[in-house]
Amino acid sequence: MRAGVILAVLGTALAATASAGRLPRLPRPQLPRIVSINPCVDAVLVRVADPAQIAAISHYSQDRRSTSIPLSIAARFTATSGTAEEVVALSPDIVIAGGHVAPPTIAALARLHIRLVQLPVPASIAESNDQIRAIARVTGHADRGERLVAQVNAAVRAAGNPGHAPIPALIWQGGGLVPGSGTLADELLRVAGFRNLSARYGLQQWDVLPLEYLVARPPRVLLAVGDRDAKQADRMLGHPVLNRLKPSVAVRDFGERLLHCGGPTIIDAVTRLADVRRSL
Repeated sequence: MRAGVILAVLGTALAATASAGRLPRLPRPQLPRIVSINPCVDAVLVRVADPAQIAAISHYSQDRRSTSIPLSIAARFTATSGTAEEVVALSPDIVIAGGHVAPPTIAALARLHIRLVQLPVPASIAESNDQIRAIARVTGHADRGERLVAQVNAAVRAAGNPGHAPIPALIWQGGGLVPGSGTLADELLRVAGFRNLSARYGLQQWDVLPLEYLVARPPRVLLAVGDRDAKQADRMLGHPVLNRLKPSVAVRDFGERLLHCGGPTIIDAVTRLADVRRSL
């Protein structure tokens, strides 16, 4: 009887509000507080989550050598090194990480019933877009994820070079490490009008190309990864023989942050590749 009276009163209130031309405001579900311990996740999270939802980001995002977001934005958030103690102290609802998380951190989160979402390094644009959507759903803002995916896809289309033969190229980073087929970098080269020469040297998915092999069979474009200090310190990236290759090889800088993350970093990566191609 009492329940019937309550429902009748609520129905009367709703009807009165509707007749006045407005609907009652229902309480908005509380959005989850999130800790990210991966810099690639950070880059997506700051684009799709409300700032108040972000309890912390990875400390790598506050280091100019490893960040995938502007330092001015990263400085607005607390950063952790990803230890169990730091993360648990923030009392998040969800922790988003890369594919590898320290076992003590996993165990601590499980004991406290804190949800852990792990995302591996994407091997393609499609996988990266799926991860954007996954992160956006976790934050409660799936629509923002779709908008970011649309921006990534638009940048990829704009970077294309249809109707022209692909330009032979190689991405070469410290120690001679080269991304090969089956990597996101390989697909980014392809969509921007290049042909990754990694396979020509017999390299695996991620492999080391000795300097002697590079000099013997140089590519048309060599994308050297790393900032100036890193290149000067690295024996191979700073080797004088690279200067002697420049008359026949276009040696261009390719920022390290463009190589390791998907998400919105793809926008900057394909834009840089398209600029390099046009400079030829």
